[in-house]
Amino acid sequence: MRIHADDTVEVRADGQKYALREIKKGENVIKYGFPIGHATRDIATGEQVGPQNLKSNLSGLGDWQYKPYKKPRNGMKKGSFLGFLRADGRVGIRNEIWIIPTVGCAAGVARLLAERAGEGVRALSHPYGCSQLGGDLLRTQQVLCGLCHHPNAGGVLLLGLGCENNGLDKMKEMLGTYDEKRVRFLNLQDCEDEMAEGLSILAELRAALADDRRTPQPISKLAIGVKCGGSDGYSGITANPLVGLVADQFFEYGTRVLMTEIPEVFGAEELLLSRAVSAEVFEDAAAVIRDFRQYFISHGEGIADNPSPGNIAGGISTLEEKSLGCVQKGGKVPLCGALRYGDTVPEAGGLYLVDGPGNDQVAITNLTAAGAQLILFTTGRGTPLCAPVPTLKISTNTPLAEKKRHWVDFDAGVLLEGIDSAELSGSLLDLCLATAEGKMSKGELGGYTDIAIFKDGVTL
Repeated sequence: MRIHADDTVEVRADGQKYALREIKKGENVIKYGFPIGHATRDIATGEQVGPQNLKSNLSGLGDWQYKPYKKPRNGMKKGSFLGFLRADGRVGIRNEIWIIPTVGCAAGVARLLAERAGEGVRALSHPYGCSQLGGDLLRTQQVLCGLCHHPNAGGVLLLGLGCENNGLDKMKEMLGTYDEKRVRFLNLQDCEDEMAEGLSILAELRAALADDRRTPQPISKLAIGVKCGGSDGYSGITANPLVGLVADQFFEYGTRVLMTEIPEVFGAEELLLSRAVSAEVFEDAAAVIRDFRQYFISHGEGIADNPSPGNIAGGISTLEEKSLGCVQKGGKVPLCGALRYGDTVPEAGGLYLVDGPGNDQVAITNLTAAGAQLILFTTGRGTPLCAPVPTLKISTNTPLAEKKRHWVDFDAGVLLEGIDSAELSGSLLDLCLATAEGKMSKGELGGYTDIAIFKDGVTL
């Protein structure tokens, strides 16, 4: 399969790349119409192309120039779904109770409380909140605040210990305005029986959200996160472009699309930055990317030290190749903003670049904390990992979908069999809206929920 007319490699049934013509040492190898690195030796026609003869071109902080871009009109389509309207005007697609520990020492109690409370209660446990200083602690607080304010949570119990750096008083200050009936606090050291006290508060939260009902809400109220993990050679051919088509359709309704995994933008920056709707947005997004490149460099790491062993086995050889496939999840949606840690996605429709690494657990947490109510997660090798919000797994190949039916929600691999991409994207859009209205994802049915917080500081 030749993806672009300018490509010098094709992808075969095993997901690997093979040279379409002789490629000389030092010559760029072209896939998706862009360089994915250079040949480290002469490559013969038909020879497999991979780490053994291909090396990334990436280095330094990058240099991109802004070019004016005319944003297409969005919100032209009108449509609605049944969701939970919150007091702040945002809309949830679930009406759950989230137990959020302020510190890892309270995580075990959070999990026990969720187990005893039963259906509709989730414990979002993590190991941080104590022995952290400065910006590292602030990053934990920002993520937890984003989760506390999330519209999918009808109620929140913040669970503190009492001696941690990230105490409840600090979290209350960070939260700002909140509904005191729906956001509650419990300090474990202050009570004799934390389980009885916790279950009592959870019962009160259930009562507070008992009368919540789904009502018709504009599709523009949705924020859709896009993510890929366990990618393979077909990720940039089937599942990622399919999600991009769905992103384009959502944008027609004025929906927000959130993309993170900044290191997996390296080498494909021009595809995103060329769609920046203003010079300010261009500079903000470019700064996020440069800062992450600098993060690699400051730790003595090469910016091209990606992909993972699983990616390589699946047919992805360089970071440029991975990134050019990765950014396709954003479709052609105009780039309307770049969100730093702690930022919440604005109301205006468009694509928003969310600061954060490619690590799957951290990335889905970042998307959730920024306001995504639903995440579309493509995978070629399979993963059960899911965010606190519904996470639809979209397989790049049919064998994975058949093998992991309890993980995979949608099979994009049928595109390799000649299924029309427009028709299939319509089916995926329908699944997204059905999920927004309450259809359970495979991850929800399986009970998979994880969060992780990006850490880059001193631990006492």
